[in-house]
Amino acid sequence: MAFEGTKRRVGGLAALVSASVLALGLAGLPGGALAQDRMVNLKLSTWVPPAHPLNPALQAWAASIEKASGGTIKSTLFPSEQLGKAFDHYDMARDGIADFTYVNPGYQPGRFPIFAAGQLPFLFSNGKGGSAALDEWYRAYAGKEMQDVHFCMAFVHDPGSLHSRVKIVVPSDISGKKIRPAGQTIAAMVTQLGGTNVQASAPESRDVLERGVADAIFFPWGSIMLFGIEKAVKYHIDAPLYTSPFVWVMNKDRYDGMSDAQKKVIDDHCTTEWAEKIATPWADFEHAGIEKLKAMSGHEVYPLTPEQVAEWRKATENLTMAWAEGVKSAGGDPDAALSALKESLARHDAAF
Repeated sequence: MAFEGTKRRVGGLAALVSASVLALGLAGLPGGALAQDRMVNLKLSTWVPPAHPLNPALQAWAASIEKASGGTIKSTLFPSEQLGKAFDHYDMARDGIADFTYVNPGYQPGRFPIFAAGQLPFLFSNGKGGSAALDEWYRAYAGKEMQDVHFCMAFVHDPGSLHSRVKIVVPSDISGKKIRPAGQTIAAMVTQLGGTNVQASAPESRDVLERGVADAIFFPWGSIMLFGIEKAVKYHIDAPLYTSPFVWVMNKDRYDGMSDAQKKVIDDHCTTEWAEKIATPWADFEHAGIEKLKAMSGHEVYPLTPEQVAEWRKATENLTMAWAEGVKSAGGDPDAALSALKESLARHDAAF
């Protein structure tokens, strides 16, 4: 009997040691991923070309996820609209055509009224702190405004400007011109100034300019050359006229189908810190485009005088009122939302 008792104690101890070793081994897996987690292969979709700095930043993000998940979450990036058009990327995430998508909500005017605050002129001074500020601010609204996807992060590009085939200096110069806007807010400005909006995604923009369908385009600086648009325009206002805000969103069913450990890995990579990490190489790239265009022959990059800046500010004042009406119509509080965004920008040293 003593022998049997000893055997039971030894066997129990061995089982306890084995369980402890197993637990330690699992705890040691990055991100707490469990051995029984099934493999997940994610499709990531962007509509910018492979050379765009957003793509390698997202690949680094995906590599960090793979490591943190113990190799159970792998990803493949599909750039250049391979899985769908730029205008469709929000619905592609909603419908599961891709698992993560890069979305410009401004491509669908009126659909995301609160988020459209990021398009208001003269708010952002830079894309790095601006991305952290935008992401931090929008987390209070994303669950309601983008409820049919799993929100991951938001960010902005470094402030862009107006690039044209004919010289434009002050707001009145837009009258009679055909302009490709950066989003719904800039489109509203073009209309009120007597211009005509030409809707085209970034990949389509060079073509509409070369064919004379558009006379000018609101666009970030480095991307002018990335998309070949410098071959169609020659005049560039050297002033931070606007920004475009973006989101990186996930299919809800894909997220819900993951284990708790895998969800935590995703959550740990959908943060304000990551939003700024993703945006930083892009911000540097866009800002460097100013000097590159200045150095190109056949291009004129010109600053605005303080008086001309004041004209642009006055011309855009009612855009905030129009945005506020859109938020009210959707049941939101525009004063609270805009105040919160400005406070976030100030905290991150990104206010204009």
